[in-house]
Amino acid sequence: MTHYTHSRRAFIQGSVGALALSALAACSNGDSKGSGSNKPAAKKEDFTGEGPITWVQGKDFSGGMVQKRLDEWNKKYPKEKVTLIELSSEADQQRQSLINAAQTNSAAYDVIGLDLVWVAEFAANRWVVEIPSDTKPDGVINSVWETGSYRGKQYAVPYDHVLPQGFPRKARVEIPKTWEDVKKATEAVRKLPGMQSIGGCGGQWAKYEGLTCNIAEFINTCGGAIVDDSGKVTVDSPESIKGIQTAVDAFKSKLIPTAALEWKEEDSRNGFETGKVLFLRNWPYQYGNDLKELGPDKFGLAPLPSIDGKAYTSTLGGHDCAITTNCKNKATALKFVKWWTSKESGQYNLEKQSNAPIYSELYTKDENVKKLPYLLTLKASLDTAKGRPHAVAYGDVTAAIQDAIYPALQGKIDAESTAKQLAEKLKAVIKN
Repeated sequence: MTHYTHSRRAFIQGSVGALALSALAACSNGDSKGSGSNKPAAKKEDFTGEGPITWVQGKDFSGGMVQKRLDEWNKKYPKEKVTLIELSSEADQQRQSLINAAQTNSAAYDVIGLDLVWVAEFAANRWVVEIPSDTKPDGVINSVWETGSYRGKQYAVPYDHVLPQGFPRKARVEIPKTWEDVKKATEAVRKLPGMQSIGGCGGQWAKYEGLTCNIAEFINTCGGAIVDDSGKVTVDSPESIKGIQTAVDAFKSKLIPTAALEWKEEDSRNGFETGKVLFLRNWPYQYGNDLKELGPDKFGLAPLPSIDGKAYTSTLGGHDCAITTNCKNKATALKFVKWWTSKESGQYNLEKQSNAPIYSELYTKDENVKKLPYLLTLKASLDTAKGRPHAVAYGDVTAAIQDAIYPALQGKIDAESTAKQLAEKLKAVIKN
């Protein structure tokens, strides 16, 4: 989101600092199957069949809190039992498992958790069904709700969204406000005994979905975009090239440690907790883990640092739930979706998993702010974050990004050539 698991990880996948989110306009490569607005709108009475269903998501890292929530449903609705199916902890593998089930017409998966960037693909291929329009609950954040739509119709319902945060080590440095502050703080600490090789800022730079999120933030913060709001590929613009160059330079100077090229979420968290980096860009799930491992006096939370006067633009992530076409008990599935995405469930997920809620009022609720003080920062940033490109062929889009950017970070190709080559690949994949 990703990269994203449906757990505490789901909340904090983002960047080191100010959190924001305004989704990119969806761009698609067409829909040969005809999932369009001329199809009659879905109605509640179209959903029939009551009985057991499965809830399918990425690996749960919350210590069993997902199952405990499902136990509440099963106690209330014993004849409509929900069985949890956990997929891989890696988003790419989760997506492939879901696609395999859909393409083989398997009835094993009923309600599935989708990274928000997968919705267009699953809707266009008719692997999931349209959700009735009256499913939208009161108080949900509109920009988050819209992540479940495709061509004007709703195919999924969000149940959490994620924005990155910054984790600075309190004992060693002041909270940086700019990328230059990160550099200066790192240089100062490296002069201390035994600290010569410490990294400045960690993140998720392994060749997987996290890389797409991380490089998108550098590009967007420098005023560029991988794909602009009209769906045009702009990764080769001067601003986008500057974003890529900034990341390349950070690796070259060891400001971002070379080890981060192999880091995913948990790798980066472990690197931060063991003192390998001063600062870390990660998702909010880390907050609870750091409280346990380090204690509140050893780390802090901060907006991600600005670059050349431009506020850091975090990548919007999150998860939506959808009902598969092959689901037999769709009436139960729809009832479960409404329950799973209710305000009560949002409060539970916030308390137990640190998942960012989809309801605006939960960000300002006194008891929530007291426990999770960064909620106000998150809420204030919801209008400025950027989403990854929404495309029916998103798997091809993110693979192209990863294939192009990773060698550049390794120092094998310059930023400008990287951007131009990537632009050509994306133009072939994304057709407006």
